[in-house]
Amino acid sequence: MTFATRTWDRMSLTSRLVAILVPLALILAVGSVVGILVILPATMDFLRANLPLVRFAVAVVGILVLTIPTAFVLIYLELKIIARMNLRVGPNRIGPWGAAMSLIHGFKVLSKEDFTPTGADLPVFTLAPVVTFLASVMTLLVIPFAPGLFGQDLNIGLLYFFAMGGLSVLGLLMAGWASFNKYSLLGGLRAAAQIVSYEIPLTLSVVGVVILAGTMSMNRLVLAQSGSALDWFAFKQPLAVLIFFIAATAEANRTPFDMTEADSEIVAGFATEYSGMRFGFFFFAEYVNVFIVSALLATLFFGGWTAPFNWPWPYNLNWLDASGIGVLWIPIAIIATVVVADVVAVAVRLVGGRSWSAPSAFGLGFLAAGVGIAAVVGLACFIAFDWVQGIFWFMTKTYVFVFTFVWMRGTLPRVRVDQLMGFAWKWLLPASLLNLFVTATAVVLLNQ
Repeated sequence: MTFATRTWDRMSLTSRLVAILVPLALILAVGSVVGILVILPATMDFLRANLPLVRFAVAVVGILVLTIPTAFVLIYLELKIIARMNLRVGPNRIGPWGAAMSLIHGFKVLSKEDFTPTGADLPVFTLAPVVTFLASVMTLLVIPFAPGLFGQDLNIGLLYFFAMGGLSVLGLLMAGWASFNKYSLLGGLRAAAQIVSYEIPLTLSVVGVVILAGTMSMNRLVLAQSGSALDWFAFKQPLAVLIFFIAATAEANRTPFDMTEADSEIVAGFATEYSGMRFGFFFFAEYVNVFIVSALLATLFFGGWTAPFNWPWPYNLNWLDASGIGVLWIPIAIIATVVVADVVAVAVRLVGGRSWSAPSAFGLGFLAAGVGIAAVVGLACFIAFDWVQGIFWFMTKTYVFVFTFVWMRGTLPRVRVDQLMGFAWKWLLPASLLNLFVTATAVVLLNQ
């Protein structure tokens, strides 16, 4: 036994941690200094020379991160809304008002065994949920959330959206074929037939919007509707809105068109043999699709991030400018938080009496003050910054349609397969062609 080994064995746990962490901290400190002096300047020069690439990378990361809380929020809304429609309370145990229940659902899915059935085509079986999820996420790249807040402004953004969205059927068909299960295969074939059928009226319904706006750029489509609610394409293309909404419901596999995973007929369709993280990708993709379809509906027909009315006053709060007097709002906010917390704590003690201890009263006071200050700052930012206004209006419109999709799931029964296919080819396709011809004719006549 060497001297170093004997010394290590005689050391206490605290001494061992110090012996490990102190040299590690020194190494990290030296490495940080070297990195700041040598690597950081070169890295900053590279980033400045490739700003479009940096912006694209940041946009991709932001979109991927956005999908996770979006899916959890939609799951929670679905649990609560359908429960209220059924005169139930819904989740109310985990987190405030049961808000953390969707997180528990997500962790539950991810913690399950990731099982692969015997006879399955393993590479295709594994790639199918990835293809479905990424096909949904990639469509978010061209959706404008606010002025200047978008992944990429393509001049063929609408064409890109439909091209990427159509790839989701490939993932569902891969899952159905590779699972080596008759119910999965039926679900995959249904998905292919349904999405191919409804993709045609879905695409034709927006051609009238493209004719009116003269562009396929999503940002320019939003700007073409700026002004007031009367400028929205929903009032210029009412038939197109109806066709798009019905076809988008089928594209997102939502009730009453959820034939691809009809649990009363084919167990779970394409997802029958999936579990664990691979099923989680399908699970997330379904809810992200609901948000994407709602966002596209708001963007194309309801003005996107534009307000439904013209602002009657000029808005500009110079005190929010960090380069000027705006820096004073930080100490003002701190002082206001303390004062409001004290006032609320005293009021709670006077009203609640001995049932509230001093720490509890002050804790409630600081919570109320924090919420109040956040509301005031949020209102100020809404008035001062156009991108904050844009996000507010965009998310408001989008979640109105999300609520509508959840409402439909709790209300409508599932249709039959023959009714589903017949409706697409016999009704939606002729209606979309009629809307296209009428719009084109009106544009030609008005231009003359």
